[in-house]
Amino acid sequence: MVLAAVTTPYKAVAEGWTVAAQGALPLIVAVSFSSQNLECGLRCYELGDTTGDPMERAPGLLVPLLGLVLALGLPKVPAMDCGSLGPAARLTFTPVARARWLAPRVRAPGPLDPLYGTVRHFLSSVQLNPFPAELVRALLNEPAKVKVDEVVRYEAGYVVCAVIAGLYLLLVPTAGLCFYCCRGHRRCGARAKMEHKEVACERGLFMTFLLLTTLVLLVGIVCAFVTNQHVHEQTGPSVEAVPETLLSLQGLVSDVPQELQAVAQQFSVPQKRVLEDLDGVATSIASTIHAQLKSTVYETLASLGSLGQALQASVDHLRALNTTLVELREGQRDLEQAVQVHRERLRDLLQEPGCQGCTETLSQAHGLELGADFSQVPHVDDVLHRLEGVPEASFSNMVQEENNTFNALPLLAPLQMADVVKELKKAVAQQPRGLKTLAKAFPDWEADSRWSQALKKVENSSRPYLKEVQRYEKYRWIVGCMLCSVVLLVVVCNLVGLSLGTWGLSAREDPSPSEAKGRAGARILMIGVCLSFLVAAPLILLVFSTFLVGGNVQTLLCRSWESGELYEFADTPGNLPPSMNLSHLLGLKNASIFLAYQQCRKGAALWRVLQLNNSYDLEAYLDMSQYTAKLERELQKLRVGVEDLDLLSPAGRRDLEALQSSGLGSIHYPGYLAQIQEPVVKANMEKLARELEGLAQAQASSVLKKQLQEEAHGLRHLYQEKVLPQQNLVAKLNISVRALASSAPNLQLETSGVLDRVTHLKGQLPAWATRILRNESECFLTRELGYFSQYVAWVKEEVTQRIATCQPLSGALDNGRVILCDVMADPWNAFWFCLAWCTFFLLPSVVFAVKTSKYFHPIWKRLSFSSSEETQLFHIPRVTSLKL
Repeated sequence: MVLAAVTTPYKAVAEGWTVAAQGALPLIVAVSFSSQNLECGLRCYELGDTTGDPMERAPGLLVPLLGLVLALGLPKVPAMDCGSLGPAARLTFTPVARARWLAPRVRAPGPLDPLYGTVRHFLSSVQLNPFPAELVRALLNEPAKVKVDEVVRYEAGYVVCAVIAGLYLLLVPTAGLCFYCCRGHRRCGARAKMEHKEVACERGLFMTFLLLTTLVLLVGIVCAFVTNQHVHEQTGPSVEAVPETLLSLQGLVSDVPQELQAVAQQFSVPQKRVLEDLDGVATSIASTIHAQLKSTVYETLASLGSLGQALQASVDHLRALNTTLVELREGQRDLEQAVQVHRERLRDLLQEPGCQGCTETLSQAHGLELGADFSQVPHVDDVLHRLEGVPEASFSNMVQEENNTFNALPLLAPLQMADVVKELKKAVAQQPRGLKTLAKAFPDWEADSRWSQALKKVENSSRPYLKEVQRYEKYRWIVGCMLCSVVLLVVVCNLVGLSLGTWGLSAREDPSPSEAKGRAGARILMIGVCLSFLVAAPLILLVFSTFLVGGNVQTLLCRSWESGELYEFADTPGNLPPSMNLSHLLGLKNASIFLAYQQCRKGAALWRVLQLNNSYDLEAYLDMSQYTAKLERELQKLRVGVEDLDLLSPAGRRDLEALQSSGLGSIHYPGYLAQIQEPVVKANMEKLARELEGLAQAQASSVLKKQLQEEAHGLRHLYQEKVLPQQNLVAKLNISVRALASSAPNLQLETSGVLDRVTHLKGQLPAWATRILRNESECFLTRELGYFSQYVAWVKEEVTQRIATCQPLSGALDNGRVILCDVMADPWNAFWFCLAWCTFFLLPSVVFAVKTSKYFHPIWKRLSFSSSEETQLFHIPRVTSLKL
């Protein structure tokens, strides 16, 4: 508690009550105390902590009671303070859309990417013509009218390649036949007839060329093997991906009504949460009302309890004052007569002529008279009459009962709100009208049936072809592996022949073994030459057939697909036959396929691409204004009754009103205090008795001595019997007077303040409780509407981005391009490119093999006159071993 002198008028603050009183009071007091202190005081009061005199604590009641008198206004309820309820929790909805999201297919980077790029550049140089829109349109619509010269003109690059392949197919086998005849006459591939100086240079040159050609063949055949295997491995998954993609596209829109029905059923999620919250809404609102009202109610009840104690103490002190005053007046009359008798006798004794030294004592005897005259103080009979029967009420019990009534508010309010909560639950359990027809009102989309039928037809008709593709791919793979193996065998023959021939040349110091090695190397080279001539025709046929298919797929389809020319061709009216009109199948009214594809790639919803918003207004079916308005109307019916909280009973009010009009504060307490300050007897009777005893000893007359001693004894007896009880009564009166003098002037003001406060609070409490109830109801409604807002947001996202998404359309097109062009066409084209590489390098391999084989046979003659290093290195066999 903080005390401070202030000069401003009283005011109220939110933290507690700050009161400043000015006027007739001699002191200006300000105090600030918190509601916790009041609650503690109330609890202490309830526990019966009444130690000490209540009137001694009564001055401490001045500040809170003045606060109750002056701060009549209640604190305002903050608008929309929803801290007690908190925000809406995050709801979890079960996804209802089927998994139609097509994962994008991407060819992983690999070491063959440079080879793929080289093949694409080669095909770009072969096919320089742009996309033949006119030719393709004629081919699709009227195949009989397609002119051959236009096809040849467009395929000019492939025609040139076909001519080259035809020449190869004609010339190479012819050359092989001639070589066979030549070999039969020992004119091709025979031994060298004589050794000359340049033989070593020629042999080394041909061997080097043959080795390089063989290495090029080896690299090409390895790449051919790898690409052939890659094509074979990718064919199966790629073929299986076709019906899978078609199936995903079939259900693009056909399942929307069923999924919309599932979306509508998810309305039960916010419904269940709101119903759970309604089970505790009454208790929550009542607890909030109790929490916000308790500081004011506890303050008032604490003030009533303290005022009741002060009232009881004041009445007790007033009654004690009246009783003591009556006793004092009766004792004063008896004491006055006795004192007068003693004073007269002492005066006579001390004035006798024989009394020695009695002059000083005589002056004290004259002071033997009454000091305080309580007959002069005012009567309090009128005040007591007004306070007769007060207190009628037991303030401690009353405060306890009112406190229990107020604390029972969180328990009683749910019973009061039970009927309204029941109606609220009925309203929440209903489903909004728009959600009931969400799926039924979905328009019959004509394009859906056309699209589904077309895709189903394509799927059914494609399955046999896809099986045939896999079967023919298996044959192609076997043929490719066989031809690659033959080419690899040629490479092996070249390498083995070169190795044996080189070994034979290096060992000619020993003629017999070297001749065998050389002949073996030459024969193996000739085997490779024969294999080259035998495999040349199948190779060129396989190369050209795969080249013609793969090259046209890349240049005619993949290149235009990647550049977007294919979509533009499909968008142009008249290019596609009616059975292949994709815009008609998709139901695209004012949009092109290419635009729809771009929008789908950017994440646009199918609603936007197909313009379903024009025929189906999703917002109208998600409008919950009528639903929420009904909830709001039902919430307005919530009521919390606080009329049972009387705060002050009628008997207690009568007690306080009697105290207020009793005039307790108008009693002239200073008159009482003035008489209390006076002694009961002015003279000190004990001291006078001692002096009389001493004076008696100094007297010569025994009679006077005895009389003085008797008088001293009589004074002592009077003091004990009359004066001392009178003094005790004065002390008792002093306690009551001072207690009343300190509290009575302010007690009536405090009583008036408490009565005004209770009256004002009793009238304002229902209005305040209603404001809190309305605020909490609005907060509750806001939170519950947050659950429905989450549902609406989820429905919009689910319908427009998941249920009706066109990502599968763009994803299918992109994946189709990746499968056809990146996964299939690139390895396919790389395979024939590597195989063609090997096919054309077989020709120099044949030439160099034939030339090199000559030098692996023994020489016919040796130049005897030459002493060069060559003739010394390669010895001619002995004459005896030659048959000339």
